[in-house]
Amino acid sequence: MRRYRSWAAVLVTLTALVAGCADPGVEPSASNAPASWPDPKSDLTGTTLTIWAAQNSNKVPEAVAAAFEKATGARIEVVTIPDPYEQGVQTKVASGDKPDLAFWQPTASMLTAINAPANLQPLTDAPWVEKFEPALRDITGILNGTRYAALITSPAVQGVYYNKKVFAEHGIDAPPKNWDEFVELARKLKAEGVTPFYEMGKDRWATQWWVQVQLADAAADGLWDRVNSGAEKFTDPTILGAIQQYKKLIDEGLFNDDIKTATFEDQADALLAGEAAMVMQVNTFFGQLQAKADTAELNETIGFFPISPSGNVGTFIPDQSNALVAFRTGDQKRETAARQLLAYWLGEGYPTFVQDRQTVSLRTDVPSPEQVPQALLDVHESLSTSVGSMQALAIANPDLYLNLADMIQGTLTPEQVARQTQDQFAQLARAQGAEGF
Repeated sequence: MRRYRSWAAVLVTLTALVAGCADPGVEPSASNAPASWPDPKSDLTGTTLTIWAAQNSNKVPEAVAAAFEKATGARIEVVTIPDPYEQGVQTKVASGDKPDLAFWQPTASMLTAINAPANLQPLTDAPWVEKFEPALRDITGILNGTRYAALITSPAVQGVYYNKKVFAEHGIDAPPKNWDEFVELARKLKAEGVTPFYEMGKDRWATQWWVQVQLADAAADGLWDRVNSGAEKFTDPTILGAIQQYKKLIDEGLFNDDIKTATFEDQADALLAGEAAMVMQVNTFFGQLQAKADTAELNETIGFFPISPSGNVGTFIPDQSNALVAFRTGDQKRETAARQLLAYWLGEGYPTFVQDRQTVSLRTDVPSPEQVPQALLDVHESLSTSVGSMQALAIANPDLYLNLADMIQGTLTPEQVARQTQDQFAQLARAQGAEGF
């Protein structure tokens, strides 16, 4: 979740993509045609498939790609696209450069940004979907009723990572059950000399989680549908109120004193050391914790709970490391081979994949490895009742996080954050031809 697109650059790229940078031979009406699914072990000798990946996902395919090569005779090349990944991929695709597959954020807004109907193969009737946990089958990867992305790992969830030892030392034996209890808990900890929350203001990208979790109930009630149609705006009371609440908590002194200069790595160090009690983050944060501590220490020290105004409801936000898309390259043999790799990856190759990555299994018939920390299992469990984030449900993703970071630095007010974010959203929506803007 660390990479986000510059909205201005994306506006230019999105306009080019939507304007028709698909292969000339691709008929838009064919975009929903069912794909055939070959035998996952069909001979592919002489076929080379290219996978585009980001710097944090380029190692993900290693084990399953090697197994697929051995089983089929194919050759898999993983190409790392420099950060910012999404912007780099969009620029390449807009110029006609396409891989066979790519890691891609499987949200409707990002599938729209890459013009999925023209550029991506539909994954209709994908053979692995029925093996997934029911709550995950249609949670993401779908645009206008057509599946374009294959979910390979558990989608990220916005929620609270906490230090179990700090909680225990201060007599806290259960996580708060709603937002008000959450804030009151923070005040109790501050009064007892503990830094309740730790924010990474310098690295900026996580600032938006604080606003989005406050919008969970509204999201379940159709907030983002209203925003998408122009019926509701970032400047209206619901979203503006969440921004104002975030600023209020900062002004109250419930965050780390170095909030303006703190980094992602600082955040992980502070939580592990018990220098702060809680962090609002997504799954990427746990990867940082895993780089600093083994499973036994993490199970002993780190817990997770989702939070929303009315209860313990998570906000899910799939990122590019969670899913793969297959491109329309114009080469029918390679397009079929790309679908074959997906069928193998999420079929026969899936047990090897989850064991190699030590990740939570999405399939009901494949157990998660024993080494997966409990906090990650809890994150995954929260998906069944979670609601979509702005990234998952809005038609465009403005730079809310940058504007919030500017608010932390003191250069924007909450009202200015809301106004600038709304203006950016409207421009991106107009570039897509959305009505109401």
